[in-house]
Order: sequence, then C-alpha cells, then structure tokens
Amino acid sequence: MEPSGQTGVEYDQVGKDYFENRQLKRGAAGWLLLVGLGIAYVISGDYAGWNFGLGQGGWGGLMIASVLMAIMYTFMCFSLAELATVAPTAGGGYGFARRAFGPWGGYMTGVAILIEYAIAPAAIAVFIGGYMRSLFEVDISQWVISAGFYAVFLGIHVYGAGEALRLIFAITALAVVALIVWVVAMVPFFDSAKLFDIAVSPDAVGASPFLPFGYFGIWAAIPFAMWFFLAIEGVPLAAEETSDPTRDLPRGLIGGMFVLLAFCALIMVFGPGGVGSEALKANTNPLVAALEHPSTYGGPTWISKFVNFVGLAGLIASFFSIIYAYSRLVFAMSRAGYLPRGLSLTNARQSPWVALIVPGIVGFLLSLTGQGDQLILMAVFGATISYILMMASHIKLRLSEPNLPRAYRTPGGILTSGTALILACIALMAVFVGDQKMDVFGTPVSVAFLSAIAYFVFLAYFALYSRHHLVAGAPGEEDPV
Repeated sequence: MEPSGQTGVEYDQVGKDYFENRQLKRGAAGWLLLVGLGIAYVISGDYAGWNFGLGQGGWGGLMIASVLMAIMYTFMCFSLAELATVAPTAGGGYGFARRAFGPWGGYMTGVAILIEYAIAPAAIAVFIGGYMRSLFEVDISQWVISAGFYAVFLGIHVYGAGEALRLIFAITALAVVALIVWVVAMVPFFDSAKLFDIAVSPDAVGASPFLPFGYFGIWAAIPFAMWFFLAIEGVPLAAEETSDPTRDLPRGLIGGMFVLLAFCALIMVFGPGGVGSEALKANTNPLVAALEHPSTYGGPTWISKFVNFVGLAGLIASFFSIIYAYSRLVFAMSRAGYLPRGLSLTNARQSPWVALIVPGIVGFLLSLTGQGDQLILMAVFGATISYILMMASHIKLRLSEPNLPRAYRTPGGILTSGTALILACIALMAVFVGDQKMDVFGTPVSVAFLSAIAYFVFLAYFALYSRHHLVAGAPGEEDPV
C-alpha cells in the first residue's frame, strides 16, 4: 500500500490482470447513438411523472418550475460537454469531480449519481406497470412486471454494450414518433382555460387560478419538472465506449437536450390544455388518459392504443438506458476502489455484469413499493447533489487549470455553470420543501430523510474503508489533485 500524496487516502498496487479483467468495448457508440442515448435516459419523463407537478403547483407552478429547470439543464449540458472532453472516463460526473476536488469530491459526486440512477429505473418500473394495466386492461401485479423487465433488460446488457445501445436507439426513435402523434392528436382540443381548472387553495399565499397552491407550489413542483430532463447528464458515462469522446460527447449531450426541450414545451401545453390540469394531476398514464378523456376522443381509439403501446416503449427506453448508465458508473468507481472491486468485473463480451445485476436487485425491491412519485423525489435528491458538485467542478477547473486543453468550451464559461449551480441548490431545497412520506413497513417516513440516510451510509463506507484501498493506476487516478 502506498500513500497517495493527498491527505487521507492510500493506494493499493494491483497486478496487470486486474485491469485486463475490467475492460469496456471501445467504439460501440458514435455521436448519433449518444444523442439517442441522451433522449432515451429521459423520454419516460414525457410519458409519466411530470404530471404529478400539476398536483403540487397547478399549471402555472409547474410551468415556472419547468422553465427554471430547463435553464438549469441546458446550462449544465453546456458545462458537462466541456468537462467530458477534459476527463473522458466511464465515471462521468465522478471523474469530473475527482479531477477538480480529489478522491473525496469524486466519491461524493459518484454516490449522489448512483442514488439517482439506481432509483430512477424503479420509479419507471412503477409507471411501466401503469401503462401495462391500461394497455391490457388486466390487474398485473407490480412484482411480476418489475421482475420480468429487470430480468430481460439486465440480460440484454450483460450480453453486450453495442447490441444494447442499438436497441435503445431503435426503441427511442419509436417513442419519439408516438409523442409527435400524440401532440398532433391533442392540438384540436386545446383551450387555454383548461390549463387553470384546478381549484384555488384558499389558504395558500399568492394563490390564484394560475398558481392554485400559491408561491409554495412552484417549489413543490420543481422535482417533477426535473423529470422532463433528469438523467440527460448520463451521456458522458459512455466515454470509454465512444469512438471519439472529445467530439462525440458534446454532440450527444447538447443534441439530446434540445430535443427534450421541445417535447417538454409541447407536452406541458397540449396535455393540460387539452383535458384540463385536474384530470392529469395524479394519473400514472397521463398521455393516454388525455386521449381517452370525455372531452377529447371519449374512450379508447387506435391513436390512444398506439400511444399506449409505444409509450410503453418510451418507458422501456429510459428504463433500459439508465440501467446502462448506473452500470458504467458502478464499474468505474469499483475499478478505482471506491466501491467493492468485485463490482467492476467484466465478462467475455466486455460487459460489467456484476455492476449491472447488484444495483438492479436494489431497484427491483424499491419498485415493489409502487410509489412512483416518492421514488422520483429520492432520485431527484441524488441528482441535485451531483449537479451542485459537477458545476462546482467546472468552475474549479476553469480557475485552477485555465490552460487545460479543452476540445469544447462552455459558452459563457463559469457564468453558465454558476447559474446552473444556483438553480441546482434551489432544486435541492425543493426536495425538502415538497417532502413526502413513503410507506416503510406500514410506517410513513420522510423521503428526503431516507435519501439522506442512504447517502451518508455510502460516505461512511468511504471514510472507514475504501479511501484506504484505492487502486493505483486506475483511470482518473493517475493525476491526483
């Protein structure tokens, strides 16, 4: 064991075969596949989850929250595009923060992203259940749905990265087509008055038809507005499987983000504007509910069945792609010794099979709660912490290493990343402001509290053990801060 030259961490020397058994398949993804991957991470948020924000802030509250989060994510993508060319490793945000702030900063960022990416598929699995029950009109148990989807898509990922990415791209393209069909079908029913049909709360400060739950509703709606964009930041996790990371990663991030911005605006306007915000605020299948509402098509039609069926594909695309993301993050952190090293083992097809399966089991168990809205809040908790740390990393590297080669430079520099950082802090506070209770063995427990406990358990593992057993020579560890 060697001291690192940095306070509080130590490195173990490993044999040549250690890294030989931990290799990903280079060249599996080009920039177009990365655009598709970025959209795939998020597209489930267009089909379900965002609408819970209507119940927190009304249409006006969710609209304002969505504008703020759209600015945050766009600025963050510009900043991450630069960071991805500086530290292109499979760890993504963990690697950026490791470069800027050393092992502690890298670990704190990586664990926050892991909480987001391990829990988001569980929430999506709940929404998949809602879509399947609507599509097949049978009461399928959530555990059957979750078990089936986790087993099938973990298996595909274990088989190989190239095959998985191409399948993700095809499913995502189909889901995008269905969203376009849905928008066209809803246009004839738009009436701006329907946006404001939620009853005004008499006790809320600043309450009005535009903000039925007052100013507080804007804060409470922020986590659900994030669902329109949450996980786009995962594109850099494909760095070690990309043909040309310095060219392809910025294109993938920014191209995917602009597509998501367009769909956010269209869905926010034509969903509630077609059937009313009240009708959608608690629905687990809002797009289909809008098409089958008495004020639109009055029941099932070929359009609603098509959107339902392909909407299921959209949810699957996000489910499938976020599994890819968490496995690459776990792989990178495990390979460097931050997480147990066995998690980074790869098979003959260079897939990190252990990093796929272990978080998958955790996600499967969480999905059995059936509490999709609370799971969203838990994922957002991890996401916002990681955003704060990643934007701080961009600012730190701009100031401490101004001459570092950057194949892509963020428009606006630290003003852009600083704005995103401030908005991320607001989003983190919103998780606590709009905190909900999750049923744990019959006892209601604060979602924010559960998330914080999980985060601090991970930090304790690093403080007590893994910081003394990091791996010398691992990617991202060669140049300690």
